[in-house]
Amino acid sequence: MRARLLDAAIGCLIDNGYAGTSTQEISRRAGVSRGAQLHHFPTKESLVVAAVEHLVEQRLAEMLDAHTDGSAGVELFLDAFSGPLFYAALELWIAARTDPALHAAVLPLEARVNEAIRDGGAAIFGDRMSPEAIEISVELARGLAVSALFRNNTTDRELRERLIPIWEAMVTDK
Repeated sequence: MRARLLDAAIGCLIDNGYAGTSTQEISRRAGVSRGAQLHHFPTKESLVVAAVEHLVEQRLAEMLDAHTDGSAGVELFLDAFSGPLFYAALELWIAARTDPALHAAVLPLEARVNEAIRDGGAAIFGDRMSPEAIEISVELARGLAVSALFRNNTTDRELRERLIPIWEAMVTDK
């Protein structure tokens, strides 16, 4: 039941944005009663933050499993800031700017996400990338992901093709 609620919350965030997401709609999508939803997650904030945290954990595990051979490049950061996880997190970041309750709920999540990215980056890149290089790579990837919302696929692909070799040379010991 918990997994269904978390998946439904992500779907609502992606489809409707944070403002258009309601606990009633999440319960409906998950096929659970409102009481069951409230038992697991008493507030909208707790539900959507838990949903994004759940996706972060899944995505990190997938990335760690897929890149155990040491061949990962900075494209890994771009992949991390794409798809459902990124869009759901982006909805939370934007809404948290002006919603004090959501802001308070998102702060610990962001701390855990940043720690997971640091630890995951260290595990994946080892001594090929310093902690500072991982940090700047995360910031670059996040910025590119946000600006990609306003580029077409061809322009985005061309930009990545030009920037990735430069980025890779700046942050890795290759």
